[in-house]
Amino acid sequence: MPAVPRFRRLVQVGTYYDGRGREKHAAVCTAPRCGFSADYDSRTAAELAARTHRCRVR
Repeated sequence: MPAVPRFRRLVQVGTYYDGRGREKHAAVCTAPRCGFSADYDSRTAAELAARTHRCRVR
């Protein structure tokens, strides 16, 4: 029987370009009323933030 995940990954990582044409990465939590979002210069940093984020809203 496959293991059932204990929680859902609610943090999304996306890539965009800022006003100066530089590539940026954002980690954003999609949980209601959480409000976590952060911008990073590297995708690795954004993915680390996504993996370690813990919502305080229950």
